[in-house]
Amino acid sequence: MIIDIHTHLGDILYPNGGKLIDKRNVRKKIFYDIVSQSEFLLHNGISDAVDQWLYKKMYTLVTRASRARNATATLENMRQSMDAVSVVKSACMPIPPYVTFDDLRCAQAKDDGVIPFTGIDYTKEYDIGVDLKVDVSKGAKGLKLHPIIQRVPMDNRKTFEAMEAFAPFRLPVLFHCGISSYYLGAEKQKKENAALGEIAYARELVAGFPNITFIAGHAGLYKYRHVMDLLGGFKNVMVDTSFQSPGHVRELLKVFGPERVMYASDWPFGNRKPAVKIVKKACRGDKSLEKRIFYENAASLLGD
Repeated sequence: MIIDIHTHLGDILYPNGGKLIDKRNVRKKIFYDIVSQSEFLLHNGISDAVDQWLYKKMYTLVTRASRARNATATLENMRQSMDAVSVVKSACMPIPPYVTFDDLRCAQAKDDGVIPFTGIDYTKEYDIGVDLKVDVSKGAKGLKLHPIIQRVPMDNRKTFEAMEAFAPFRLPVLFHCGISSYYLGAEKQKKENAALGEIAYARELVAGFPNITFIAGHAGLYKYRHVMDLLGGFKNVMVDTSFQSPGHVRELLKVFGPERVMYASDWPFGNRKPAVKIVKKACRGDKSLEKRIFYENAASLLGD
């Protein structure tokens, strides 16, 4: 059995993104997907320095692939992807105001494999503490922060206030971690500051709330070494394996320990089959370790 700790439903980039969830027969509309090429190689063979250089050179191709995958984030497609690799639960991340907890709660009512997280809507003024309490009472199993898409740094005052309100629930907070891009052309200039994904922004937050378990999404992408250096010493920080190679996963296990590493695909931005292969290869036949990463750590964290 597998729990995927980091996935998405709906269009997380545009208003009313939750409407995508219930669409049927949606297929990816792209001829060449460079991310698929990296998945075929299990994200392997490239150092973090070279990876950063390549990402900048191939920004447009990577972003087009990510946007095409985002457009396939339907419940129907998610269920098919889960069944293909024996994923029993998918922790689904909202990114308000585009996809909300209520969107995910509706999806859960149709498929109990969905584990909904809640989020913060930075575009409006409201009592965040009250809303978070309501969402938790309705079944939210954690909270998601995405500094790049939401255009808010991790050390923002409103984020700290939300953490104060969320801490008593003893639920995890998963934050996007690492440099990534989602828009093109003029839209990129208007909407995006990829530097907000820098790991340094997260350090103050995780230090300030030692009673909250934080999950560093993607383990920082190609800046995974920064995650190990800046966050590895915090016992309240876990990492997910999405977009990391088997070798990188082994390095993360040495720093964070087997109890603080969890399987993730970031579906639909990442495919589950290569993500599973990466963990298996990283574990080198250690079935007990596989079970921890694939299921036990996430089940314990989510209370499942």
